[in-house]
Amino acid sequence: MRNPFLPAGFLLTLGLLGSCQMPKNTPTTSAPAPAASVVAAPVWQSAAYTVYRDSLVQGSHTARALSRTELTSDYQSPANEFQSPQVNFKFSLNGKDNEMQPGQDHIFMAIPKADGTGLETPVIVFGQHYVDKTPVPADTYLAPNTPLKIRLDLRPMLAAFQKQGYYPLYNGQKLYKEDFKHVFVAGNTAPLSWDFDNLINKPQLELKDPDGNGIYEATVVLNAHSDAKTTAGRWKATLDVSAFPKLTSDYPLLDALYNLALEEAKRSVEPDGTFRTGQEWAGVWTRDISYSIILSQALLQPEVAKTSLLRKVSKTGRIIQDTGTGGAYPCSTDRIIWATAAWEIYKATGDEAWLRQVYPIIKNSIEDDQQVAYDPATGLVRGESSFLDWREQTYPKWMQPVDIYQSETLGTNAAHFQGNQVLAMMAEKLGHSEVAAKHRKAAEQIKAGINQHLWLEEKGYYGQFLYGRNFLSVSPKAEALGEALTVLFGVTDEARARTVVASTPVMDYGVPCIYPQISGIPPYHNNAVWPFVQSYWGLAAAKVGNEASFLESLMAVARPAALFLTDKENFVASNGDFAGTQINSSNMLWSLSGTLGLVYKGVFGMDFQADRLTFRPFVPQALQGTRKLAGFKYRQALLDVELIGYGRTIRSITLDGQPLPDATVHSTLTGSHSIRIELANEAPATASQNKVAHHVAPMTPAVAYSSGRLTWAPIEGAKAYQVLRNGQFVGRTTTPEFTVPAPVAYTEYQVLAVDAAGFESFASEPLPVSADKFRRTYELETTASKSPKSYKGYTGKGFVETSTTQNRSLTTRVQIPETGLYAIDFRYANGNGPINTSNKCAIRALRLGRQQLGTVVLPQRGVEEWSDWGFSNPVLVRLEKGSHPLTLAYEPANTNMNGEVNQAMLDYLRVTRVR
Repeated sequence: MRNPFLPAGFLLTLGLLGSCQMPKNTPTTSAPAPAASVVAAPVWQSAAYTVYRDSLVQGSHTARALSRTELTSDYQSPANEFQSPQVNFKFSLNGKDNEMQPGQDHIFMAIPKADGTGLETPVIVFGQHYVDKTPVPADTYLAPNTPLKIRLDLRPMLAAFQKQGYYPLYNGQKLYKEDFKHVFVAGNTAPLSWDFDNLINKPQLELKDPDGNGIYEATVVLNAHSDAKTTAGRWKATLDVSAFPKLTSDYPLLDALYNLALEEAKRSVEPDGTFRTGQEWAGVWTRDISYSIILSQALLQPEVAKTSLLRKVSKTGRIIQDTGTGGAYPCSTDRIIWATAAWEIYKATGDEAWLRQVYPIIKNSIEDDQQVAYDPATGLVRGESSFLDWREQTYPKWMQPVDIYQSETLGTNAAHFQGNQVLAMMAEKLGHSEVAAKHRKAAEQIKAGINQHLWLEEKGYYGQFLYGRNFLSVSPKAEALGEALTVLFGVTDEARARTVVASTPVMDYGVPCIYPQISGIPPYHNNAVWPFVQSYWGLAAAKVGNEASFLESLMAVARPAALFLTDKENFVASNGDFAGTQINSSNMLWSLSGTLGLVYKGVFGMDFQADRLTFRPFVPQALQGTRKLAGFKYRQALLDVELIGYGRTIRSITLDGQPLPDATVHSTLTGSHSIRIELANEAPATASQNKVAHHVAPMTPAVAYSSGRLTWAPIEGAKAYQVLRNGQFVGRTTTPEFTVPAPVAYTEYQVLAVDAAGFESFASEPLPVSADKFRRTYELETTASKSPKSYKGYTGKGFVETSTTQNRSLTTRVQIPETGLYAIDFRYANGNGPINTSNKCAIRALRLGRQQLGTVVLPQRGVEEWSDWGFSNPVLVRLEKGSHPLTLAYEPANTNMNGEVNQAMLDYLRVTRVR
C-alpha cells in the first residue's frame, strides 16, 4: 500500500507534477526526472506538505490546478489502513458513560479465527471488566469489513429492577426501572464511538434482547471499506459566478481555490434566500451563518446574509440560541456573535434601515444575557465555548450541562465583548448616548475579566475556560478560535496580541481547536482543525504582522480544499485527513467563507468601518507578484483593485491614478473606479510560531475520600499529580494518594494528572469533604403543592413541579446560622430532552425579597428520564445571620429557546456555607 504519511520531501516525479517539481537531489518515489528538466521552487514547504504555484503535494498525493477553473486530486483517505485489531469498548445505559470508572474499558482482539467462523465477544456482565489477552502477531491489522457480535449480560440489572425498582451504578447514582430506555456499546473503533451523548443517533450501536433472556446483542462491522468516505478526483467550474469579484494572480492554484469557494458560496444559497450551512446540513444555524458573514458573506452576499440572520430571531425579538447542551440557552450563550455579523453587514452596505431593524434585537438579547448569564464576581459571561458545542469533545466527562453553564469561556466572552461594542456603536449612530455608554462599560468589564482571569502569563496565551462548581480554576488548554477573537476584537493590547499569535500551539496541518488533546475522545473538535477557525487565526496573524503564521494559515486552508476538492467542515489535526472525524460535510459555509475572507481581509487587507473602507494589505514574500481583484462591490461603488509586490507597508496607493490619502475609500464613493496598491517589498520583522507535535493530555482522575486521604486510580502516563483545594493549588504528589487535614470549613478537592512533558489533565470532579457539616436542606413540597406525578428517586415526601403555568414563584424561608458566603442550589429533574441537544433548559430567577441574587439553571438530563436527579448551578451570595425568604421565580428574562416548555421537578433547596 502507499503510505499517505510520507514526509513532503518524498514527492512524485517531475513528469507527474508537470511544472510543480522538487528541488534537485530530493528523493522521489520513482525514477529521477531527466537532467534537462527545469525545477520549480516551492512556494511553501513543511514536514507535512509542499505548495507550488499550481499544485500541492502531500506524501504520495498531488492536487493540481489545470487552470483557474479546474482542479484535479488523487487524494485517498488513509482512514481504513493499518487499524489495530484491539477494540476498546464500554456499555452505555441510556447513552451515558455509566458502566465503569473512566479509563476502564473492555478489550477485545478482533483477529479472524483460523476456521473462518465469525467473531464474537464472550457474554460480558455489565460492570465487570473484561480484558482479552490474546497475543497480537506483528504486522497484524484489523481486516476490512470485520463483523463482530457483542454480547452483554444485563440480568443482574433486570433482577435489581424487580427487587428494588432501581439499579445502583458504579458512581453511586440510581437508574430506575422506569428510566431504562436503551443500552448501547461505545468504543474506539468505527463505527463505535466514545461520543456517549450521540449514541442515540447511531441505532446500529444499540443492543437488543429479542428473546427476552436478559442477554443483549449487537453485531457491528468494523473497518467497513464500503463506508469509506471519498472525495471527487476533479473539479471544474460549472456555475456562473461573474457577479462576484474576480481574482487573478501569479498563483493558479490559489486562484482556482478562490473560484471553487465562490462556486460553493453560490451553491450555499437555498431557494428561500437563506444560507445552507453545508452540503450535509440543511437549515440556518446562528453561529455558522454569523461567523461566515463576518468572514466574507456580508461583503459577497449581503441580502442573503440579512435574510439568514433574521431567520434566527424569535417572536419576542431576541436572537435564537442554536439547540445545544442541556437544552441550549443559557448553557450555551454564543448567540451574541449574531450582533457582530449584523454590524458587518451594515459596514459593508451602509443600510440605515438594517441598522434600525437589528438594534432592538441586539439590545433585548444582551439585556437578557446580563440578567441570566453575566457573572458580577469575575466580570465574565457564563456558557459553553463558542462553536465548541459537543460537550465531551472539549470538556471533562464529569461536567454536566449545568457545569458548562457555570463555566466562563474564552471564545464566548470575546464574542460578548464585541457584542457590547457593536451595540454601543449602533446606539451612538442612532442617537442613544446613554445606551452607548452603558454597553461600552459592559464591554470593558468583560475585557478586564478576560485579561484578569484567563490570561496565562507563563504560556503567552489565554486559558480555555474557568470551570468547577463553587470554586473555579482555569483550564490551561489553548482554544484557537477564542485566541484569534481576542486579537481581532481588541481584547488584547498590541504587545500581548503579538505574543498570543506567536505562542498559541500550531500543528503541522494547522491550528487545532484545542491543545493538547483530550484522552479517549475521537477527532471532531478534539484533535481537529476547522478551516474557518484557521481563517480567523490567519486574520489575527495578519493583524499583528506575523508573516510566518499568516502564510502558514493561507496554506493550511488551501491544502484541504485542494486535496479534497471541496471546502470541508473539518479534518484530523494529527494527520490532515477529512475522513477521520466524527462528522463532516462538504461545501461548508464557514469554511468557504474563510477562504474568501483571507483574500479580501487578509491579503488585500480590506478593513471595513461604519463610514469607510481602509486598505491594510499583507502579502507574504513567498506570494509576491501582481494580483487583481476585479468587480468588488463596496456600497454604491464598483472597485477594480490591483496589488503589486509584498510586505505590509504601502509604498503608493492611487484611486483612478490619483493618490488615495490614508489608503481610505469613503462610503460616499459611487461608480466604477480603479485602485492600484504598490507595496514596499519589505518583509515585516521576523515573528515566531509555536509549532508543536500532536499530544494527548492524561486522563482525568476520579477521586475518592476516606479517613483523611484522597485516593484515585493511577493515570497512564502521569508522572505527578497536583491537588487543588477550593480551586487553588495545595500540593503535589507522585503517588495516587494525598493526605488532607480535617476540614474546619467547607472544602472541595480536585486532582490533576501531569505527564512527563508537563501537560495537565482536566481537574477531577470537585469532591466536597464533610460538606454536611456546613449545609442545610429544605424540602420544597412543604412550601408548595406536591406533584402527583409518579417519578422516583426524590427525598422527603415528594417533589414540586415548576413550569410556565405551575408554581411560577416558590418562596422558602431559610435559617442562616452565621453571616458568610453561601451557595444556594436545587435538586431537580428535567426529562424534557437529552443532555446534548434540544431547547428546553428550564431557567429561573433567585431573589431575596426584591433583590435578584442570580439565575438558577435546570438543564435537560435525558429524554423522559424524570427519575434522574441532579443539582442546579450554585448561586453564591453573602447572607446575614437570621431568617430569609428565598424566592425562585419564572420571569420574562427566563424565557428559553423553546418558549413554551420551561419545566422542571424540584426536590429540595440546599444552602451551603462555603466561606
